[in-house]
Amino acid sequence: MVPDVPAPAVGHKLLLEGRPGVGKTTLALRLAILLRQAGVAVCGFVSEEIREHGGRVGFSVETLGGQRALLAHVNFPGPPQVGRYGVDLVAFERLVLPALQADPGACRVAIVDELGRMELASQPFRDAMGQLFGSDLAVVATVHAFAHPFTDALKARPDVETIAVTADSRDRLPGLLAARLTGRQVR
Repeated sequence: MVPDVPAPAVGHKLLLEGRPGVGKTTLALRLAILLRQAGVAVCGFVSEEIREHGGRVGFSVETLGGQRALLAHVNFPGPPQVGRYGVDLVAFERLVLPALQADPGACRVAIVDELGRMELASQPFRDAMGQLFGSDLAVVATVHAFAHPFTDALKARPDVETIAVTADSRDRLPGLLAARLTGRQVR
């Protein structure tokens, strides 16, 4: 960490809530870039669509350190099965859990994209998220706008702030959140 960069405020727990396709993943990636540019170490992962011939066929997961794996695909048998996608929980857990359990000195802000039905099918992932939200580490997680017992419980916590992501807010949120997490203006 750069000495003149203040540490992110201890305990910030932010849920970025929005409908599918609104830009939550793009927001998470931009926030990670801005924080890194400000000298703040980030850890975590993002999930992205896999498209073939104009249609969505699956999802990949990539750590903010650049490691990548398939999360779900129409050709995976499951279980679990989420909609038409079989989910590879073994690959997901092998990649994501170490990315979330980074050395505390090596990570100041955990960025998690996303707390969705596929990811939440993993009990070890839910356990890791519970530990993150119970820690002093700043956490920014994207979350679907639909009801789910795990995310509903997070949204109800008094130490968690839920921020709506809309087509109007998604472009300005990365800069605002980076400034909030660093305590200074970030460009």
